Amino acid sequence: MNHARMKSPAAARNRQPILDVLQQALPKRARVLEVASGSGEHGVYCAGAMPGWEWQPSDPNPHARRSIEAWREHVGLPNLHGPMPLDITTTCPAGPYDAIVAINLIHISPWEVTEALMACAGRRLAEGGVLYLYGPYRREGRHTAPSNEAFDADLKARDPNWGVRDLESVVAEAERHGLVLERVVEMPANNLSVVFRLHR
Repeated sequence: MNHARMKSPAAARNRQPILDVLQQALPKRARVLEVASGSGEHGVYCAGAMPGWEWQPSDPNPHARRSIEAWREHVGLPNLHGPMPLDITTTCPAGPYDAIVAINLIHISPWEVTEALMACAGRRLAEGGVLYLYGPYRREGRHTAPSNEAFDADLKARDPNWGVRDLESVVAEAERHGLVLERVVEMPANNLSVVFRLHR
């Protein structure tokens, strides 16, 4: 199944900075649900670096799930589980989870996906659990870089329901479900890591 393993140059660039933030936010033992895992490379990298993290990848796309499973077979990590066929707008997996991770999801999906993600995190995270988001955001209504503005235009041309979101709108939606903004970390390529923690 080696031919099924997709490779993302962006994942290769951002995986270590993402892991750095997650290591600061999570304990050494944690149950993690990754939503929209794509190629599966982040799960491989994080599960490999942190054997105490039980990493559950998921994706609604069967092509992505084949890649995730191929990576899983390739690395043979006992703490990296088989991919779940998850559409977060229709299903919220039974928890509790210590973390829910969504990398490059918010801007490449309709706003309803963000709403569903926040609602699921509010229900399925353990008390004090973390919702981690990674991607580009506008801040105070403005893009943080010309490249993000061009990327936003490209996303909307591909699908008018997609686009770089206002961080303030994402935070407000999270707060509706008991998720409190803990950290915003500037990342490579004008992206942000956004860390929420659940307080019921």
